[in-house]
Amino acid sequence: MSERKRKKHGYADLLKYIRLLKGGRSIDSICKEYGINHHHLKVIWAKYQEYGVSGLLKSKKIKADYALKKKIVLDIEENHLTLHAASLKYGASPQRILFWLKVYREEGLAALARIRKQGRPPGMGRPKKDSKPLTELERLRKENQELKTENALLKKVRALVEERNARLREIGQGPSKN
Repeated sequence: MSERKRKKHGYADLLKYIRLLKGGRSIDSICKEYGINHHHLKVIWAKYQEYGVSGLLKSKKIKADYALKKKIVLDIEENHLTLHAASLKYGASPQRILFWLKVYREEGLAALARIRKQGRPPGMGRPKKDSKPLTELERLRKENQELKTENALLKKVRALVEERNARLREIGQGPSKN
Protein backbone atom coordinates (compact mmCIF):
# COMPACT_ATOMS: atom_id res chain seq x y z
CA MET A 1 0.00 0.00 0.00
CA SER A 2 1.33 3.44 -0.80
CA GLU A 3 2.18 5.93 1.90
CA ARG A 4 -0.09 8.58 0.36
CA LYS A 5 -3.61 8.84 1.64
CA ARG A 6 -6.33 8.36 -0.90
CA LYS A 7 -7.75 11.74 -1.88
CA LYS A 8 -11.30 12.34 -3.04
CA HIS A 9 -11.45 14.41 -6.19
CA GLY A 10 -14.62 16.46 -6.39
CA TYR A 11 -16.37 17.81 -9.45
CA ALA A 12 -14.46 21.12 -9.29
CA ASP A 13 -11.15 19.23 -9.14
CA LEU A 14 -12.11 17.13 -12.15
CA LEU A 15 -12.98 20.25 -14.14
CA LYS A 16 -9.58 21.72 -13.24
CA TYR A 17 -7.80 18.57 -14.45
CA ILE A 18 -9.75 18.65 -17.72
CA ARG A 19 -8.85 22.33 -18.27
CA LEU A 20 -5.20 21.50 -17.66
CA LEU A 21 -5.33 18.56 -20.10
CA LYS A 22 -7.03 20.71 -22.72
CA GLY A 23 -4.33 23.35 -22.13
CA GLY A 24 -1.63 20.88 -23.10
CA ARG A 25 -0.44 19.54 -19.73
CA SER A 26 0.50 15.88 -19.66
CA ILE A 27 -1.38 13.29 -17.64
CA ASP A 28 1.81 12.40 -15.75
CA SER A 29 2.46 15.98 -14.62
CA ILE A 30 -1.12 16.41 -13.38
CA CYS A 31 -0.96 13.09 -11.54
CA LYS A 32 2.26 14.06 -9.77
CA GLU A 33 1.11 17.57 -8.89
CA TYR A 34 -2.41 16.74 -7.63
CA GLY A 35 -1.98 13.15 -6.40
CA ILE A 36 -4.59 11.61 -8.67
CA ASN A 37 -4.19 8.05 -9.90
CA HIS A 38 -2.90 7.81 -13.47
CA HIS A 39 -5.55 5.33 -14.61
CA HIS A 40 -8.31 7.28 -12.88
CA LEU A 41 -7.31 10.44 -14.73
CA LYS A 42 -7.30 8.54 -18.04
CA VAL A 43 -10.84 7.31 -17.34
CA ILE A 44 -11.97 10.84 -16.45
CA TRP A 45 -10.45 12.20 -19.66
CA ALA A 46 -12.09 9.45 -21.73
CA LYS A 47 -15.48 10.13 -20.09
CA TYR A 48 -15.09 13.82 -20.80
CA GLN A 49 -14.24 13.15 -24.44
CA GLU A 50 -17.18 10.76 -24.79
CA TYR A 51 -19.91 12.55 -22.79
CA GLY A 52 -18.63 16.08 -22.21
CA VAL A 53 -18.94 17.78 -18.83
CA SER A 54 -21.85 15.54 -17.84
CA GLY A 55 -19.45 12.56 -17.99
CA LEU A 56 -17.64 13.99 -14.97
CA LEU A 57 -20.70 13.74 -12.75
CA LYS A 58 -20.83 10.78 -10.41
CA SER A 59 -22.61 7.97 -12.19
CA LYS A 60 -25.27 5.76 -10.68
CA LYS A 61 -24.16 2.41 -9.37
CA ILE A 62 -25.21 -0.39 -11.63
CA LYS A 63 -26.81 -3.60 -10.43
CA ALA A 64 -24.64 -6.21 -12.12
CA ASP A 65 -26.50 -9.48 -12.44
CA TYR A 66 -25.07 -12.63 -14.00
CA ALA A 67 -26.19 -11.69 -17.52
CA LEU A 68 -24.44 -8.31 -17.43
CA LYS A 69 -21.24 -9.74 -15.94
CA LYS A 70 -21.21 -12.46 -18.61
CA LYS A 71 -21.80 -9.91 -21.38
CA ILE A 72 -18.97 -7.65 -20.16
CA VAL A 73 -16.47 -10.47 -19.66
CA LEU A 74 -17.20 -12.11 -23.01
CA ASP A 75 -17.07 -8.74 -24.79
CA ILE A 76 -13.61 -8.10 -23.32
CA GLU A 77 -12.37 -11.58 -24.13
CA GLU A 78 -13.77 -11.80 -27.67
CA ASN A 79 -13.30 -8.20 -28.83
CA HIS A 80 -10.13 -7.46 -26.81
CA LEU A 81 -11.64 -4.39 -25.14
CA THR A 82 -9.53 -2.59 -22.55
CA LEU A 83 -10.81 -2.28 -19.01
CA HIS A 84 -11.38 1.42 -19.46
CA ALA A 85 -13.25 0.97 -22.73
CA ALA A 86 -15.49 -1.65 -21.10
CA SER A 87 -15.96 0.62 -18.11
CA LEU A 88 -17.11 3.47 -20.34
CA LYS A 89 -19.34 1.20 -22.41
CA TYR A 90 -21.12 -0.58 -19.54
CA GLY A 91 -20.78 1.84 -16.60
CA ALA A 92 -19.07 -0.61 -14.23
CA SER A 93 -15.82 0.34 -12.53
CA PRO A 94 -12.56 -1.01 -14.02
CA GLN A 95 -11.68 -2.59 -10.66
CA ARG A 96 -14.96 -4.51 -10.54
CA ILE A 97 -14.58 -5.66 -14.15
CA LEU A 98 -11.02 -6.78 -13.43
CA PHE A 99 -12.33 -8.85 -10.51
CA TRP A 100 -14.96 -10.48 -12.76
CA LEU A 101 -12.30 -11.26 -15.36
CA LYS A 102 -10.10 -12.87 -12.74
CA VAL A 103 -12.98 -15.03 -11.49
CA TYR A 104 -13.93 -15.95 -15.05
CA ARG A 105 -10.37 -16.91 -16.03
CA GLU A 106 -9.80 -18.99 -12.88
CA GLU A 107 -13.19 -20.65 -12.43
CA GLY A 108 -15.26 -20.12 -15.59
CA LEU A 109 -18.52 -18.41 -16.42
CA ALA A 110 -20.56 -20.29 -13.83
CA ALA A 111 -18.48 -18.70 -11.05
CA LEU A 112 -19.77 -15.25 -12.03
CA ALA A 113 -23.22 -16.31 -10.86
CA ARG A 114 -21.87 -17.24 -7.42
CA ILE A 115 -20.22 -13.89 -6.65
CA ARG A 116 -22.01 -12.28 -3.75
CA LYS A 117 -21.84 -8.74 -2.54
CA GLN A 118 -19.32 -8.40 0.26
CA GLY A 119 -20.09 -6.94 3.65
CA ARG A 120 -22.70 -7.47 6.26
CA PRO A 121 -25.76 -9.33 4.98
CA PRO A 122 -29.10 -7.53 5.29
CA GLY A 123 -30.91 -8.06 8.55
CA MET A 124 -27.75 -8.27 10.64
CA GLY A 125 -28.09 -4.77 12.09
CA ARG A 126 -29.87 -3.73 15.21
CA PRO A 127 -33.21 -5.39 15.75
CA LYS A 128 -36.13 -3.31 14.57
CA LYS A 129 -38.55 -1.97 17.12
CA ASP A 130 -41.98 -3.53 16.94
CA SER A 131 -44.71 -1.14 15.95
CA LYS A 132 -47.33 -2.90 18.09
CA PRO A 133 -47.20 -2.18 21.80
CA LEU A 134 -46.31 -5.01 24.15
CA THR A 135 -48.90 -6.48 26.46
CA GLU A 136 -48.37 -6.03 30.19
CA LEU A 137 -47.17 -9.62 30.57
CA GLU A 138 -44.71 -9.32 27.65
CA ARG A 139 -43.39 -6.01 29.01
CA LEU A 140 -42.83 -7.51 32.46
CA ARG A 141 -41.10 -10.59 31.02
CA LYS A 142 -38.81 -8.38 28.95
CA GLU A 143 -37.98 -6.20 31.95
CA ASN A 144 -37.37 -9.31 34.07
CA GLN A 145 -34.94 -10.69 31.46
CA GLU A 146 -33.10 -7.35 31.28
CA LEU A 147 -32.77 -7.29 35.09
CA LYS A 148 -31.47 -10.88 35.15
CA THR A 149 -28.87 -9.98 32.51
CA GLU A 150 -27.82 -6.86 34.43
CA ASN A 151 -27.61 -8.85 37.68
CA ALA A 152 -25.40 -11.51 36.05
CA LEU A 153 -23.12 -8.79 34.67
CA LEU A 154 -22.77 -7.12 38.07
CA LYS A 155 -21.97 -10.48 39.71
CA LYS A 156 -19.26 -11.10 37.12
CA VAL A 157 -17.73 -7.63 37.68
CA ARG A 158 -17.80 -8.16 41.45
CA ALA A 159 -16.06 -11.54 41.09
CA LEU A 160 -13.37 -10.01 38.88
CA VAL A 161 -12.75 -7.17 41.35
CA GLU A 162 -12.51 -9.62 44.26
CA GLU A 163 -10.09 -11.79 42.26
CA ARG A 164 -7.89 -8.79 41.49
CA ASN A 165 -7.91 -7.68 45.13
CA ALA A 166 -6.93 -11.20 46.24
CA ARG A 167 -3.98 -11.19 43.83
CA LEU A 168 -2.88 -7.79 45.10
CA ARG A 169 -3.02 -9.01 48.73
CA GLU A 170 -0.87 -12.01 47.77
CA ILE A 171 1.93 -9.79 46.50
CA GLY A 172 1.66 -7.43 49.48
CA GLN A 173 -0.25 -4.56 47.99
CA GLY A 174 -3.60 -3.34 49.19
CA PRO A 175 -6.55 -2.89 46.88
CA SER A 176 -7.22 0.61 45.55
CA LYS A 177 -9.83 2.75 47.25
CA ASN A 178 -11.65 3.54 43.97
